[in-house]
Amino acid sequence: MGDIRGFLKVGRELPTRRPVPVRLRDWNEVYEPFDEAKLQDQASRCMNCGIPFCNNGCPLGNIIPDWNDLVYKDRWREAIERLHATNNFPEFTGRLCPAPCEAACVLGINADPVTIKQVEVTIIDRAWDEGWVVPLHPPVKTGKRVAVVGSGPAGLAAAQQLTRAGHDVVVYERADRVGGLLRYGIPNFKMEKRFLDRRLEQMRAEGTAFRVNANVGVNVDPSELDGYDAVVLAGGATAARDLPIPGRQLNGIHQAMEYLPQANRLTEGDTVEGQIRADGKRVVVIGGGDTGADCLGTAHRQGAVSVHSFEIMPQPGPARDTVGNPWPTWPNIFRTASAHEEGGERWYAVTTTEFRGDADGNVTGLRGHQVEMQLVDGRPSFVEVPGTAFELEAELVLLALGFTGPERGPMLEHLGVELDARGNVARNDGWRTSSDKVFCCGDMGRGQSLIVWAIAEGRSCAAAVDRQLMGDTLLPTPVDPTTVALR
Repeated sequence: MGDIRGFLKVGRELPTRRPVPVRLRDWNEVYEPFDEAKLQDQASRCMNCGIPFCNNGCPLGNIIPDWNDLVYKDRWREAIERLHATNNFPEFTGRLCPAPCEAACVLGINADPVTIKQVEVTIIDRAWDEGWVVPLHPPVKTGKRVAVVGSGPAGLAAAQQLTRAGHDVVVYERADRVGGLLRYGIPNFKMEKRFLDRRLEQMRAEGTAFRVNANVGVNVDPSELDGYDAVVLAGGATAARDLPIPGRQLNGIHQAMEYLPQANRLTEGDTVEGQIRADGKRVVVIGGGDTGADCLGTAHRQGAVSVHSFEIMPQPGPARDTVGNPWPTWPNIFRTASAHEEGGERWYAVTTTEFRGDADGNVTGLRGHQVEMQLVDGRPSFVEVPGTAFELEAELVLLALGFTGPERGPMLEHLGVELDARGNVARNDGWRTSSDKVFCCGDMGRGQSLIVWAIAEGRSCAAAVDRQLMGDTLLPTPVDPTTVALR
């Protein structure tokens, strides 16, 4: 503990966001640089608790008090070593994770928690700037071959760990570039892709091979996977939840993951024919989570006339309910993302019942009403509030309703893997599916979840694969695959 009175002397402080009129003119990250001296002051607020609940709040098991103390003491090289010991990609989590570690910070019981996420991303950015992040080559090659299907955070974590264990790893990615949702689902204003590209360069230098435009079961024969000693399924939960109501077939109604990748492709320098755009349109985003906020920020940058965001749940309060939502559980509170600062209206406790269109089949608006949430057998049910029906004009509707599980297809059929009751790929406590040499990690087996869970599962799955191939493993196992509840 660097400063025993740090949490008493220093208040929580985060980087400021660039002015809205400025940041809406580009796709760069929204935050201003944060002074290093201020960052070390923030690290001094860590109390090095006897029981550091932040460690448990983080699925990766990041040793947070250690690297907070090292940053405060200006021992940055040791800090990145401690951080990399548990997290392959802190530049991703430090930008994209909702920080359940901060929700579990002991200081957060009666004060503002430590800025753990900001300390984390500063450590890794400093490490890249100093040249401390270099390829790590295995001392011995095993001669074993492993295929990893999917190059999102789970697949990349599994691939890097297995490569470092000495195996020959090939990652199959169906898109034209590596990264999965990190590449095409996350807008640049949340994470610029240069941070992804530099990590991929390290992985290639270590020996991981990547095959793009390789959609197993479509343009790659799934029998090709039979030639590997092990297969890791990390394709994510990419089957989008739909909204099957009257008018759904109208033009101008799109899934979020049809819309966001196109905008990301433009920032990569691609030409997108027939791009879905918000320019000059009234936009409605149905779904109030992170993906909905990504659509909101993208629509603003494209020049939407107006944007309404719908959320079926009631608006949370400003502070956690200490009875029903006590520390250190994830606080269900009202949050404002950078995109929400940029404009638009947020409507809570509403549902959409019908889309309206014109004679040419284009969407022109929607109908809906307010709802009241009731618990039926412990599950939420939504009842119409009488007299609250409304109509809203819109030329573009984006569905950001989450995902229902992995996409079915020839690959899963060929491998013969079973699905669980929730429609995800079933796996046992050794990360193995019903097919002997096929393993599964990330959202494909867990269901839609957080980036930290994906990386943690990728690391643990890699250890299970290494153990099966070699009889034992030195790779870490941060999580139990039977743990499916979100933290």
